[in-house]
Amino acid sequence: MVEATPNGSPRGRILVADDEPHIRRLLTTLLEDASFEVDCVVDGNRALERLEGDGGYDLIVLDIMMPGATGLEVLNRLRGLEHRRGVPVVILTAKGQDADRDEVFNLGADDFVTKPFSPKKLLARIDEIFDRG
Repeated sequence: MVEATPNGSPRGRILVADDEPHIRRLLTTLLEDASFEVDCVVDGNRALERLEGDGGYDLIVLDIMMPGATGLEVLNRLRGLEHRRGVPVVILTAKGQDADRDEVFNLGADDFVTKPFSPKKLLARIDEIFDRG
């Protein structure tokens, strides 16, 4: 398990946007156990509402196929927001085609993980992003 900061505060704040309840529960448990603070939303429109606000996020996990705005639309809008431009984004999706992967990276995502996924491997990839930052 990943340790909390020395003073016991969260390692960072992560926004998870996925329309599948079991994925949100799994990610919340995984990330909170790794000492992250987690906010979850069920669709792209709610993700955009959070991201257009002032709340701080250190990383965003986006599903591509969601009601409202898709993960790709959220990512594209996110990269246009001055205060969010540099926030790392991990795409977590069932769409694993090369064209999907290429589009995600062209829009500025930091990582691309296909479902089904290994929670341990996903956490390792998130840790790598935090270690780089």
